[in-house]
Amino acid sequence: MIRAHKIRLHPTPEQANALARAAGVARFVWNWALAEWNRQYEAGEKPTALKLKKQFNEIRRVQFPWTWEVTKNASDQPFLDLGKAFTAFFEGKAKRPTFKSKKQNKASFYLANDQFEVGDHRLWVPKLGWVNMAENLRFKGRVTGARITKTADWWFVSLQVELPDAIPTKKPAAVGIDVGLNRLATLSAGEGVENQAFLKTALKKLRQANKRLHRRKPGSKNREKARRQVARLHYRITSLRDDVLHKLTTKLANCYGSIGIEDLNLKGLLKNRRLSRSFSDAALGKLLSLLGAKVEQRGGQVIKVGRFFPSSKTCHCCGWKWEAMTLKDRTFVCQNPSCPYFQFPQDRDQNASQNILREALHLIGLIDQVVSGIGSDEDVNLPADAG
Repeated sequence: MIRAHKIRLHPTPEQANALARAAGVARFVWNWALAEWNRQYEAGEKPTALKLKKQFNEIRRVQFPWTWEVTKNASDQPFLDLGKAFTAFFEGKAKRPTFKSKKQNKASFYLANDQFEVGDHRLWVPKLGWVNMAENLRFKGRVTGARITKTADWWFVSLQVELPDAIPTKKPAAVGIDVGLNRLATLSAGEGVENQAFLKTALKKLRQANKRLHRRKPGSKNREKARRQVARLHYRITSLRDDVLHKLTTKLANCYGSIGIEDLNLKGLLKNRRLSRSFSDAALGKLLSLLGAKVEQRGGQVIKVGRFFPSSKTCHCCGWKWEAMTLKDRTFVCQNPSCPYFQFPQDRDQNASQNILREALHLIGLIDQVVSGIGSDEDVNLPADAG
């Protein structure tokens, strides 16, 4: 198991300048390799990452002597990264690699495990020396690599550590979760987590900062100051959102062994021009990915209920369906006279979470029958979204 610990660095002004030069070398090598790859590919040749690296080293000392001023990993790793990027592109898993811009792309470079050393609150970088870290490495194990990045005005190092696989402990508790915009998550156990909407809260400050940025003269020092202020605001919003998502997903993974959740069409939701900013602010995609990774790591399972399952329109007690229900209806009222909840107002999201839990447990039962071989003599009809 590979875990990463991201730690903030406190470099001196000279060290920060050296880190920026190393990131600049990595960006230049990536762009050079990508341009050469495209040229050779159009000429009918078959470029590879190792061939391009050998070609670059032959002309490096004469044409690009300034690349020797920083650690060699800054110029070696981009070739490997480009090779992986093209492999993923040809397999249909990613888009075609593009050129990196100094303004649009995050400054970063990679360090192999034999090119740095981690000490007490410090990191040793080749041709730079010891750089202060805000905290010690949290994990104990073999460090496999590090990537140094810059976000807003701050430098960070992400250390990858190889750890032994933890022994999962099974938890019998199960819960259904309904995610949304009014409430970030509503649990079938009765608990709700409000959507903090950090972007919406900071929108006024962001607008003012962006206006100040575009009024400054391009290339001036005042424009650079305004750009850094906008970057700091965006970083603060991201940090606050990540803090909420990590705390919520860790709590759920530690408390429940089976979690039912809707399989949302996130790309489709973001196409709604009225709600796209709100969905982006809630970061539902990151919530689902963090939840799946943490629950699986702790020996649990996340059961995805089909996106067309009418969880909000169905009464969790009797199964009566409210066909005419709209987004404005925030209270569910069952109209089945034989239902214990007849004409009793229920919270819409709470009712949906109960339905999601019931459907998830139903899917688990069907899947367990197939795996255990109970349905070997007779066909077991699984729903289309059970897999």
